[in-house]
Amino acid sequence: METKRLGGTDVMLPEIGLGCWKYRGGAEPLRHGVELGAFLLDTAEIYGTEELVGAAISDIRDRVFIATKVSGRHLRHDEVLRAAEGSLKRLGTGVIDLYQIHWPNPAVPIRETMRAMETLVDRGIVRYIGVSQFSTDELRAAQSAMNHYPIVSNQALYNLNARRIEMGLLDYCEQHQVTVIAYTPLDDGRLASPSNGRSRRMEVLAAIAAQTNKTMGQVALNWCISHPSVIAIPKSNSVTRTAENCLASGWRLTPDQIEQLDAAFSWKVERVRALLGDFKRRVRPRLS
Repeated sequence: METKRLGGTDVMLPEIGLGCWKYRGGAEPLRHGVELGAFLLDTAEIYGTEELVGAAISDIRDRVFIATKVSGRHLRHDEVLRAAEGSLKRLGTGVIDLYQIHWPNPAVPIRETMRAMETLVDRGIVRYIGVSQFSTDELRAAQSAMNHYPIVSNQALYNLNARRIEMGLLDYCEQHQVTVIAYTPLDDGRLASPSNGRSRRMEVLAAIAAQTNKTMGQVALNWCISHPSVIAIPKSNSVTRTAENCLASGWRLTPDQIEQLDAAFSWKVERVRALLGDFKRRVRPRLS
């Protein structure tokens, strides 16, 4: 398993981790993933999987990097502290390796939330601070609210079918040493199966899978992690699929293959850009 640096830290993480949203696979797929090098496990207080994750890795805790999240509904200072303590108890650990704000909440001042996050690091309860689903402006505001520690990651929806972060956020994260943790990198399985309908996009994906002697899911994941600042966290409830996902690392698509995939799946980006441009044209006269 290839690794990438977490933000500007000295920590190296696997470029394929294990997502635990809606996870119901028990301990074995998680433990098998760790054995294959996918030692980053991502969960959250609202997922209902922290206890399962904690039990699965209780005897190999020193080999695992645990990431979890505080709900966007619990971002007041004392709420953050209580949420972290609850996660520690459910995970059965003394420290959270990466603690993330699950989503931004404009009703709570970001400085209040980040002050609490930094307090957790000061107390030794949290090692590193991250965010999730933050736009470029929201990430910039959160960074400005930090006094002592950096924000090392931003978890974002990213896959061949969902490329909105390429409209500025991905570049910003690369420039500011913020690792992008891509969730739903297989688009809920749509990019992993040839049974998901015939289309030009899927035909290109299938053709490249044949060229590389990989599965479609492995190609889709490899495309995702071909970006230097991106780590992907696919979820699987089976040992077999977990192993398949892990084998998306350790090799690279060629520049030509990446270009083919970019071209085949680019229409969504272009469509969003067109819609935003049309919106700005319609709204700007009313604001002037």
